[in-house]
Amino acid sequence: MLKLYESFQSVSVLSLRIGGPVARVVSPIINPNNLYIEGWHVVDNRSGEDLILLSQEIRDVMSQGLVINDVDALSPIEDLVRLQKILDLDFELLKLKVQSQSGKRYGKVSDFAFETQNFFVQKLYVAPSLRAFSGGTLSVDRSQIIEITNRRIIIEDPTEKSKNAVPSPSPVG
Repeated sequence: MLKLYESFQSVSVLSLRIGGPVARVVSPIINPNNLYIEGWHVVDNRSGEDLILLSQEIRDVMSQGLVINDVDALSPIEDLVRLQKILDLDFELLKLKVQSQSGKRYGKVSDFAFETQNFFVQKLYVAPSLRAFSGGTLSVDRSQIIEITNRRIIIEDPTEKSKNAVPSPSPVG
């Protein structure tokens, strides 16, 4: 099931063992190479400490929050050696500029949808900038993405109707 990140900010991390919330989600940790959500920055409810919840520790995703077995699933940042390269990138998907291969600018990423079963970002929602205001948001599927850098996302040029297109046949009547 797809879940919008916008509706997911500041949700609770719920422990099955304790039977209630143990932390609060702050932001995702996204790998820019494959748009996989490696984990989540969270804040411990008791100590206020910044911790990491790895996506593989999540048992379920509900409207109330992320469900884990126990508070032991939350790790201090320095304990996650394998994740350190991704953390050092400090990649943030929101607010990245989106443009096509030909250079047309579409705006900035305002939200994204991720799959709750595998935590891959599936869709980006792009809000037009004030200069290029052309209406509503643009939806970009992950298959349309060509390149991701720290400053922008390059997508395939959308197909446009050709001026010389053959009209569709009309029923004879």
